[in-house]
Amino acid sequence: MMGQLNTSEMEELLAGQVVGRIGCHYDGKTYVVPISYAYDGQYIYCHAQPGMKVDMMRKNPKICFEVDQMRNMANWQSVISWGEFEELTDKALRNEALQKLAGRILPLVASETVKLSPDWPFATNDLAKVGGVVFRVRLEGKTGRFENNHVPMAFAT
Repeated sequence: MMGQLNTSEMEELLAGQVVGRIGCHYDGKTYVVPISYAYDGQYIYCHAQPGMKVDMMRKNPKICFEVDQMRNMANWQSVISWGEFEELTDKALRNEALQKLAGRILPLVASETVKLSPDWPFATNDLAKVGGVVFRVRLEGKTGRFENNHVPMAFAT
């Protein structure tokens, strides 16, 4: 069965994952890239190194964000959302975002891009030492879909 996720199911999926895909577009080029994130019910928070996606989002802050959970090809959920890139340069806002990113529950094995400091998996005491670009995206719209192949008990044999 295929269907639409309701609001609480979309929120649960967004809050429960740590990797999504951010899509940005500028000057006739569309770029989609996986990114680790934290979600607080209003914003997607991210940390990235300067590069193509940051350059594109600075020029065109309208982005698309996708997250999914896939158990197999017949059992999955996906949320696609839209919002606007906001680079966090204010020290208090930047530190708040970094604390949210550091507070995520992460897999035991993580890539270099997930590690905010050499102290990882422990949070650094000096957030000013965390380099890179910290940003957030206020989600302005969402849509969610799912597929599951669960057979209702009345029809099970």
